[in-house]
Amino acid sequence: MAKTKVFISFDYDHDERLKDFLVGQSKNPDSPFELADWSIKEAIDIRWKDKARSRIRSVDVVAVICGEYTDSATGVSAEVKIAQEEGVPYFLLKGYSNVTCVKPKAALSSDSIYKWTWENLKALIGGGR
Repeated sequence: MAKTKVFISFDYDHDERLKDFLVGQSKNPDSPFELADWSIKEAIDIRWKDKARSRIRSVDVVAVICGEYTDSATGVSAEVKIAQEEGVPYFLLKGYSNVTCVKPKAALSSDSIYKWTWENLKALIGGGR
């Protein structure tokens, strides 16, 4: 069975280690997903957005890792907006259990931030939202 291809969107300045945790989970023997790509750390210009759009178009789902400052991460909001425009499903993961995690500005008011557990992650990647 083919694994679900996931793009990871995260705040490079504050949450890069969370991305590393998700990379580690993708390597679990029972992982239903593979990481196709993740956020691009470059200045946001038309070229950056074109690269991000191309990468997001090539995946099945976008996992948005939310931390304490995600609402000020312009790259994360841009990636969420691209996913919305391209019709690529996305979900928001609460990156930390001990701090308030916030949505990117481009997230919809109806978007929930889900607790990051292995069972939730597998369900979210499988379309359970």
